[in-house]
Amino acid sequence: MDSLKVQFISSTDSPEFAHLTRALTQYSIIGLDAEWKPTRSSQLSIFPTVSLLQLACRLSHGLEGSAESDDSPVFLLDLSSIPLPSIWEILRDVFTSPDILKLGFQFKQDLKYLSSTFCAQGCDPGFDRVEPYMDIMSIYSFLQQKRVGRKLHKDTKSLATICEEILGFSLSKELQCSDWSQCPLTEEQKAYAARDAHCLLQIFHVFKTRVAGEGQCLNGDTTVYSHISRGLKELLQVPDKDSTILTNKFVEALRIVQAASTSEYPHRVAVVNGAVPRSSCTNTRPMDESLLRIVRKYGDKILLNESDRKPKPFGKKGKKRSSVVTISKEKRETSDEWEGPPPWDLAVGGDGCPKFLCDVMVEGLAKHLRCVGIDAAIPYLKKPEPRDLIGQAQRENRVLLTRDAKLLRHEYLLKNQIYRIKSLLKNEQLIEVIETFQLQICEDQLMSRCTKCNGRFIQKPLTMEEAVEAAKGFQKIPNCLFDKNLEFWQCMDCNQLYWEGTQYHNAVQKFIDVCKLNEPLTCYVPTLPRGAVVAQSSNAIRPWLLISSSSSIPRLYKR
Repeated sequence: MDSLKVQFISSTDSPEFAHLTRALTQYSIIGLDAEWKPTRSSQLSIFPTVSLLQLACRLSHGLEGSAESDDSPVFLLDLSSIPLPSIWEILRDVFTSPDILKLGFQFKQDLKYLSSTFCAQGCDPGFDRVEPYMDIMSIYSFLQQKRVGRKLHKDTKSLATICEEILGFSLSKELQCSDWSQCPLTEEQKAYAARDAHCLLQIFHVFKTRVAGEGQCLNGDTTVYSHISRGLKELLQVPDKDSTILTNKFVEALRIVQAASTSEYPHRVAVVNGAVPRSSCTNTRPMDESLLRIVRKYGDKILLNESDRKPKPFGKKGKKRSSVVTISKEKRETSDEWEGPPPWDLAVGGDGCPKFLCDVMVEGLAKHLRCVGIDAAIPYLKKPEPRDLIGQAQRENRVLLTRDAKLLRHEYLLKNQIYRIKSLLKNEQLIEVIETFQLQICEDQLMSRCTKCNGRFIQKPLTMEEAVEAAKGFQKIPNCLFDKNLEFWQCMDCNQLYWEGTQYHNAVQKFIDVCKLNEPLTCYVPTLPRGAVVAQSSNAIRPWLLISSSSSIPRLYKR
């Protein structure tokens, strides 16, 4: 993903915009995504204004090779800088071009907001359709059904989860809720936006390869030939050593038929409000044969009706509010600033050990806190309700960390036990927590907790023989480690075994730099309760590091 060709467009006079207009006549597949400033209001009176539109482009034949095609540019359109009337027509033609397959992830909501944004700038009517279109959720469901061999229940997954399952890498969503209306955008925001659109092409590549593997790309789908004479269909079925030549002749014949009579190809003409629009896509490259078959069999479309153009309030009418939420105005006036003391403070009867509960929005922060030796738990439930978070924080005397402003309404129930994280990136969130709560971190604390379960490690390392015995029926130790003189560490809670990976020291140095532990004035001895055991040397408790693949820290070996 680091080699993406990203073109940021903020003016129609720029070379990047000229590149985009040329690309739209050549590329057959486009991944669509949009970004806007997040709204935290429970009731929307108007749609959010879209600030950025992403178009990831690829030639259909480029999918036959590597998933990482060299010719897959991603265009980022800065809608806050570009005069929208100047690009309205070209985008409308892209959305309805029969020669371009559009990919998206639940793009109907994006289209609503996009149409509203253009209408507000005088481009009326806005966009009302996208076709041909394929949603990544439908592609994911197809791939999952083929994998298990039976139809699955509909289960909405996030794009990050789909990327993890299908592509094998984690798509970081740290910047999803950043302020996209704030100009100029950071390089991190641009990279995030480009990856979000480009991954759609990669997922479609996996889908197309699977369909081709089942033989559907040549003879499996006969519906695409239903309007063609029997002679052309039989041409492909003739066993001959020159089948490639015959196939090419068939493709040429197919294009002649397409050009001669569009009435037999109803999907090639987009009808808007009963009228055929002016076609400005006549110079686009037609889809190749295999892509055309996929579109005819699996393609869909997005249509917006009149009700889609009006914002709808969230929640059901007449639904009774919880007594927890119905509180006085005075109690709703909350502050983002921390007002102590925390529940672990010795002055209020605490044990002196900082303890946090990170909700689902900052689970990545929990791992970072554990890596620097801080007790950081996550919710017991996958989708906890506010009362679940409140109960866990109260029972365990933890400060609840969140990015959800709505949770601050319950601050009267969690006095001095809830704090809203302002930073977006995990490293910055870690520094924010350390500075806000004046945590005392030193090098001896690094990697002293299990990032998987938050448990502590055994005080004495295991030998290779002891580790093999402990791992029986539970964990496999790679053979390559047997000829190395390694010490193993085991979590006392989940019993997971760890050892120092090859990039362990780089990871340690990363946290030393992030926490500025190489500066003498910032390295302190933590306040610990009586009887707590602390490592006496920098190498006493340094077992391992478990970090998700989306982290900037290198992944270390763990089995």
